[in-house]
Amino acid sequence: MESANLTGLIPSSIYNSSSLKELYLQRNKLTGNIPRAIGNCLIPEEICELPNVRELRLCVNNLMGAIPTSIFNISSLQGMSLTENNLSSNLPSSIGLWLPNLSFLYLPTNKLTGIIPESISNASKLIALDLGNNAFTGSIPKSLGNLRLLEVLHLNGNNLMSGSSSSSSELSFLTSLVNCKDLKKLLINRNPLDGILPTTIGNLSASLEEFKADSCGIKGNIPSEIGNISNLAFLYMQQNDLTGFIPSTIKALGKLQILDLSNNRLQGSIPDDICQLKHMGDLRLNQNELFGLIPECLGNITSLRYLYLNSNKLTFVIPTRLGNLKDILEINLSSNSLNGNLPPQIGSFKVATLIDFSMNQFTGKIPSTIIGLQNLVTLSLAHNKLQGSIPDSFGSMVSLEFLDLSYNDLSDVIPKSLEILPHLSYLNVSFNKLRGQIPNGGPFANFTIQSFMSNVALCGAPKFQVPPCHTSSFHHLREKRMALALYIFLPIASILLATTFVFLFIKCRRRNHTPSNVDLLPTITPPRITYQQLFRATNGFSESNLLGMGSFGSVYKAILEDTTVLAIKVFNLQVKGAFKSFDIECKIMRHIRHRNLTKVISSCSNLDFKALVLEYMPNGSLEKWLYSYNYSLDMLQRLDIMIDVACALKYLHYDYSMPLVHCDLKPSNILLDDDMVAHVSDFGIAKLLDLEESVTHTKTIATFGYIAPEFGLEGLVSTGCDVYSYGILLMETFTRVKPIDEMFFEDMTMKRWIRESLPNAISHVIDADLLKLEEEHLTAVVLQCVSSIMELALSCSAESFEERMNMKDVLSTLKNVKLWYLANCNIEKS
Repeated sequence: MESANLTGLIPSSIYNSSSLKELYLQRNKLTGNIPRAIGNCLIPEEICELPNVRELRLCVNNLMGAIPTSIFNISSLQGMSLTENNLSSNLPSSIGLWLPNLSFLYLPTNKLTGIIPESISNASKLIALDLGNNAFTGSIPKSLGNLRLLEVLHLNGNNLMSGSSSSSSELSFLTSLVNCKDLKKLLINRNPLDGILPTTIGNLSASLEEFKADSCGIKGNIPSEIGNISNLAFLYMQQNDLTGFIPSTIKALGKLQILDLSNNRLQGSIPDDICQLKHMGDLRLNQNELFGLIPECLGNITSLRYLYLNSNKLTFVIPTRLGNLKDILEINLSSNSLNGNLPPQIGSFKVATLIDFSMNQFTGKIPSTIIGLQNLVTLSLAHNKLQGSIPDSFGSMVSLEFLDLSYNDLSDVIPKSLEILPHLSYLNVSFNKLRGQIPNGGPFANFTIQSFMSNVALCGAPKFQVPPCHTSSFHHLREKRMALALYIFLPIASILLATTFVFLFIKCRRRNHTPSNVDLLPTITPPRITYQQLFRATNGFSESNLLGMGSFGSVYKAILEDTTVLAIKVFNLQVKGAFKSFDIECKIMRHIRHRNLTKVISSCSNLDFKALVLEYMPNGSLEKWLYSYNYSLDMLQRLDIMIDVACALKYLHYDYSMPLVHCDLKPSNILLDDDMVAHVSDFGIAKLLDLEESVTHTKTIATFGYIAPEFGLEGLVSTGCDVYSYGILLMETFTRVKPIDEMFFEDMTMKRWIRESLPNAISHVIDADLLKLEEEHLTAVVLQCVSSIMELALSCSAESFEERMNMKDVLSTLKNVKLWYLANCNIEKS
């Protein structure tokens, strides 16, 4: 009954089965109290009569009241999750004494109060403990260090203290956690800890990947020993009271992807040591007291997507080498004392969505290279000393929503080209030396006097509280501009016309060679969808709208205000590789067009949020149809689905501009539309091959069970990797057995199991649902058909990629199998 949209009270009659071992009621809308009648099954005092209960999950409901203490006496319990309810009570002081088998305890996002009992450390098999977002008080128990197997510890969002009455004392509980050698995630943020980080922080688990200690009132220096946590990927210590310098040992955190030290009182210069963090994607040092130069070497961290150095005391010019950050999405250098001209390298930020250089002392003109920033949404150059005119090229920045050029020395007219910006909702050019007519078309219809105050000689509509424009001078200016435009653009138009003619000629010559399955619809600008629209359309990304979860995030069903139904893939930016996965999918899905590939409609990207807006597939994934008991696929449906997948792979391997390897083919990545047509999705780890190469290398690992040998062992990627995965997928689709099923161990693999069934024992491996036929005489036809498919699957999954079939031949073979099946079914029936 998981995710079944259940409402109302939990009826007591469902708890009469004494043999019940597991009950899943999460992701529903249940209300009221947990009934007393549950005593013969899961909850309250009588629960101890059920010695076989292993897991209890009642997540995401509206359950109220106290957690019955008898739950914590069930010695057989291995896991408990009561996440996101309205449960309120203290935890019993004996909580861990009778839970010797408990491996996970999830109680976050409730209203639990009181202290965290020391006895919880007696549950010595705990691997994950999540008590976040409650109202726990008191000290963080030092006894947590006795949980030697602990990998995940979430204490965030409570009212916990450091464990000492002195606000200047060390956070001693961190010292106790050095005993947890497998600890990977430690979240203590949003608690009033008010202490100092101990030097023993460097002795925390070498496996620690995420340390979140923001908004804790932490004081003092960042210990240099923090450089010992060599596997740390995510470090959040923003909104504290940290002082001193950024330690040079930070360079030892070679795997760091996110470093957020914003909103502290850090001093000194930004150390060059930070530049050695080659995998950094997000660097935030804003709102500190840092001074000196911006390190030139920051331009060497080409993985940077977010750079926030605003609200410090940085001086001198912007280093030209920052122009190397060609994949930067947001850069904020505002509220410093930077000076000099804006570097022309600003035009290198071609994918940037936010640039804020306001509140500095920049001089000179706005560089003409800014025309290349087609994706820019927010641009602020306010409160500087910029001169010259506002470039007409701003009109080509079609994504612009926010433009602030106020408090500068800009002169000349407001470019009329700004009228064509479809999304511009905020404009401020006040306190400059602008003259001439205020444009009145496009977004200017919604602007007020606040956008144009204190200029030299602006004129225009009365609502702007400026004089009306003189028609003659206006026409003279317009004619002068038109003459200049014709002088400049006529030669360019001639060149473009000639180029278009050559392009159409070549296209006509190639028409007969156009792949038949390619979607020939012209590329159009995708509709813009904002975060707010997505938030509303998914009911706040509610779990009731959750369609599925993957390695890099979650997929939600979204219904827009116009009733359009979409799927939203939200990336979990705390997962290693999520930034890269988002970038890869955006790059690839922008160009590919095929009926058997999931269409990307748009994307949404801001400071802390990245999502792809996808075509909604109402019939879900192939995995759901294979392994959910209330779904089934007949022989012809499975054949059609696998032919669809083969068509998609053939397009990717041969008909795309260069060979594209999906790299992660599996049932959950095959989605079905209203007509049960299959669409391949999730290109997060896909690889493009240059036309002259057939193999490339990667460090990315795909899903175990579907990985080709050379991919898993050597990181070699070729189109043969997809063929191998497709062979495994064929076997799984017609046997309904996963390649990682527990029946496969030691030397027995799925391939061996299939190989040994051919040719006479295919009935031992085929999905039994395919043999439940009303016409028993068709059984032989089905068995022969599946036998042919299994032979094809083995050819696809040969150990050596040179011996595997290519997707053109695979598709042709599978189509012939379908024709044979249909012909023989008709013969038998006749």
